[in-house]
Formats: sequence, structure tokens, C-alpha cells
Amino acid sequence: QINFVACQLFALLAAFWFRIYLSPSHASSAVRHAFATLFGIYFAVFCFGWYSIHLFVLVMMNYGIMNMASIPNIHRYSFVVAMGYLTLCHISRIYIFHYGVLTTDFSGPLMIITQKITTLACQLHDGIGRQAEELTAEQNRLAVKSRPSLLEYLSYLLNFMSIIAGPCSNYKDYIAFIEGRHVHMKLLEVNWKQKGYDRLPDPSPTGAVMYKLCITLVSLILFLTLTKNFPMAYIIDNEFLDKTPFLSRLGYLYVVTQAAKPKYYFAWTLADAVNNAAGYGFSGVDERGTFRWDLLSNLNIWNIETATSFKMYIENWNIQTAAWLKRVCYDRAPWYPTALTFILSALWHGIYPGYYFTFLTGILITLAARAIRNNCRHYFLSSVPLKIAYDVVTWAVTQLAVCYTVAPFVMLAVEPTIKFYKSVYFHMHILSILVLLLLPIRPRTHSVRRAQNQAMLNSIKSK
Repeated sequence: QINFVACQLFALLAAFWFRIYLSPSHASSAVRHAFATLFGIYFAVFCFGWYSIHLFVLVMMNYGIMNMASIPNIHRYSFVVAMGYLTLCHISRIYIFHYGVLTTDFSGPLMIITQKITTLACQLHDGIGRQAEELTAEQNRLAVKSRPSLLEYLSYLLNFMSIIAGPCSNYKDYIAFIEGRHVHMKLLEVNWKQKGYDRLPDPSPTGAVMYKLCITLVSLILFLTLTKNFPMAYIIDNEFLDKTPFLSRLGYLYVVTQAAKPKYYFAWTLADAVNNAAGYGFSGVDERGTFRWDLLSNLNIWNIETATSFKMYIENWNIQTAAWLKRVCYDRAPWYPTALTFILSALWHGIYPGYYFTFLTGILITLAARAIRNNCRHYFLSSVPLKIAYDVVTWAVTQLAVCYTVAPFVMLAVEPTIKFYKSVYFHMHILSILVLLLLPIRPRTHSVRRAQNQAMLNSIKSK
């Protein structure tokens, strides 16, 4: 973990240097690609030692697939090989090398590389192997029209800005960043109007980086003071269970779940700051005209802590992984997209039983929450007091539902998970099943989305 923090801090310094001295106006794309790749490889070897060979083996295996596989099957082969290799490493990490608890090890970067490999393969399949009218608007925007060179491929997968902690980004965005088109491309996407400028502006990420570093520092302090003092294991302590009433146990569950968050806030926000410091991560302009640097942000803390629905919560937690799951699974699944997406997420995280308890429970709660929202929410929109009451109740239920769902993710093993669920009487499982049995479920199909995408495509073509 010390190596992890040291690498990320050094990467932050290297990112500032990269933006200033190897900017597109000072260095060619090849030089920028080479520097990003070599530093990324160095960081991987420094942080993970000989275990980093797994990263390089997976990268080169899939480079061979990308160049030899047929376009109609490239995304399938890449997905099977990348996920298969990742799963084997998860198994070996636990049962062969006896990593009995989660530590900062090579599986983290391997998970990010797996996301990038499958993302690129799907976008390459969309760009070469499918017709434009078959794609959603987002798939059309991100489609890759030609196979990348070896240097471009290695730079995308192994660059020093994201090799340690991510996040996953889209290939076209990354190449545009290396070539110096990233900011201008995003400004054009949001129809930036030039007012008195001879050219598009060149916004600086310094303010965004400083803000994110402040969040990182606060998160680190909270981690050092709260996380150690409120362990998740205490909620299944026999003495605690015997002496604590049910509602108090739920309250403490919320506290220990909150205490577990700062380490994620720290790692993801620091990773975002590293990319921004290099000049990567610009996403456009908000409604107030402020430049935004959240293209690669992995979380929205305010939306997480104020979420009034399970969907809103998970959409703002590990955002880039959620986007990856949507692009490679949800949007492409022929049936049961929600269930398949949760199962893929569990498999990607690893083979600890707690992950599967969490994500299978997440399927049930997601479907129940969707049914409640579709059938009940409109009754509470007629007046402000009703809407406020609805938001307060749904906030409390959402936060408790998330705590209930993620507890096995932290406890990992079967025995403590079952003990925990017994101690709270499986109440969320039972309530979710009752909701699904009693409330009508409106089927979600792809037809409306396809019609909307086709209309958008026709509008783009007409322009």
C-alpha cells in the first residue's frame, strides 16, 4: 500500500511535467505515447514486482487477438480471454499465493486493463463490423474505425496515469488527448460558441486538481481516524448482537458502512487528479459556463450521500466501472440485461463469496426499487410537502438498502454473511420479494431506445 501511494504521488508530479513539457505543442504523439507507456511499465514493476508480468501477458495476448481475430468475433474472443485470465488470477491470488485478505496487489491493475481491453474490442467491433443504424448514439460516437498500432495500444492500456488505479476511459478520448484534440473535441461536442475568440479556449485543469487533492486529503484523514475504529466485523460480534436492539443495529450498520467509504474516495479521487494534472479528463462546459474536468471521475460524493434511489446511488459510485458494464454488457445483452450486468460485475471483482451475495442481492433490490418508483412516485409529485416527504423516506430506505447489500462485499466469506443476514432477519430480501410479487412490473425493452437512437442518427445525417 505504501508503494501504491508513492507511485500515485510520483505519477501526479510526472503528470504535471507531462502536461507542461510534453504537451502536444512541444512533442509528437509518438513521444507522448512512448513516455506514458514506459513510465506506466516502470510504475507497475516498482509497485507489484514480478507479479506485473500478468499485466504484460494479458496485454500481449489480446493484442494478438485484436490483430488476428475476425471483426465479427473480436469482442467475444477478447472478452473471454481477458475475463478468463482475470478470473484465473483471482483464484491463484487467493488459493495459491494465500492472499487471505484484500491487499493492494496486481489484481487491481489487471481489473482495469480487462475493462480497457474489452471496451476497445467492443468499440472496434462497432466501428468496423456493424452498420451505423445498428448502433446507439453513444456507440456511434465511440466507435473505433481502425485497429490501433502497437504503440497506441500499449499506451492506452499501460499509461502511467491509469495503470495503478484506473480509471478506464474510452480509446477515442485517450487518443484525442495524446494528439492534443481532447479539449477542443469536447468543446465542439457541447456546441461551444466562440464569443470574441480567434480560437477555442485552452482551459487549465489546475483548479480541478487542487480541489480533488483537498478531497483526497480529507478522505485520507477520515480513513485513518474512522475506518480503523468502526470495523464491519463488529456488526456480527456475539456480544453486540445480544445487547443491541434491531433498529440500533441498523443504525450502526450505516455508521460502519460510511466508515468504509473514505479509502475508495481517496484512491479514486487521487487517480482522477493524476489524469487531470496531465491534461486528461476535460468533459465540456456546464450550464453556468464553467469548464468541467469530470470525464474520468469515478464518484460523485454529494449524489452518493443524498441518493434517493438505489439506481441513483450505484450510478454515482464507481462511475467508470458502471459505464464499462453498460457498454460491454447491458447494452449488448439479448435478455435479462440487469441480471447479467450484476453477475458480470461480481465476476470482475473476484471470487470471494461475499461479492456474489452483494450483487445477487443487488439484482433483487434494483428490481424492487424500480417497481416501487414506477408505480408509486407519481403520487407524491403533486405538492412540495409530499415530494419532500417522499425524498426523505426514499433517502433513508436507499441508504439502509445499500448498507444491507454491501456488507457481504466487505465481509467476503459465507459464514459471516449468513450470520449478518440472520441477525437482521433477511428483511430487505423479504421486502423486495413481496414488492415484486405485489406490484406490477413494466417490461423494459430496447425498442424505444432504438427508435430514439435512429431519430438522433437521422438528425445528425441531415445536418
